[in-house]
Amino acid sequence: MTLIDLANPTRFLALTARVLPWLAAATVLLLAIGLYQAALAPDDYQQGATVKIMFIHVPNAWLSMFVWGVMSIASLGTLVWRHPLADVAAKAAAPIGAAFTFLALLTGSLWGRPMWGTYWEWDARLTSVLILFLMYLGLMALWRAVDDPSRAARAAAVLTLVGALNLPIIKFSVDWWNTLHQPASVMRMGGSALDKSFLIPLLVMAIAFTLLFVTLHLAAMRNEILRRRVRSLQMMQASRVAFSSEMGAGARGHNASNEVGAA
Repeated sequence: MTLIDLANPTRFLALTARVLPWLAAATVLLLAIGLYQAALAPDDYQQGATVKIMFIHVPNAWLSMFVWGVMSIASLGTLVWRHPLADVAAKAAAPIGAAFTFLALLTGSLWGRPMWGTYWEWDARLTSVLILFLMYLGLMALWRAVDDPSRAARAAAVLTLVGALNLPIIKFSVDWWNTLHQPASVMRMGGSALDKSFLIPLLVMAIAFTLLFVTLHLAAMRNEILRRRVRSLQMMQASRVAFSSEMGAGARGHNASNEVGAA
């Protein structure tokens, strides 16, 4: 099945019906394995047990940017390729990305308190991630504010592509500016700086959270397609009722004119 085939909402719904149960099961299994490995991971010699916040914080931080990247590709699909499900994919991803970003900020604050002595600092990494969170909220507000889905999709696509400029700022902020946030320790030149006892559970949790996103995203796209179908049916029904009312009023007016003429 190609992307062109998936442009048909009916085929997409059939695919999600088959795939979602397997994705959900794989997500639960990997989350259980990852949490078990994270619980068995040793304490850090400097950070102590607080280092285990990393197993939740890092996957959420990665996904906060990854989801916006997915939305950017979907926005290109809306503006350039006119894919029928592109705006559905972008709209469905926004609340999920906002949740991941909020969890990244929350767990980062909890992790930063014992390390930095404060829950929050206006440094480049934290501030740019906060801006990302506010952009997610802005997109969600835009979709709610504009009644016409096509107009909302185009406006949201433009805003998403402009907001994508923030992604490299988040990624390289620790290299470009002097920040409290530590530099990259997993994906870097020369290999990971983490010991295997931390790296393996972290990668398992990252894969598990990625599967969680895919599962939630497909479910949200399915719900959005069904919601739009219901909205279309309601609009058609309202149009029929309005047309019937106009026809009835016209018939009553015609009858009244005939009665006056007969009198």
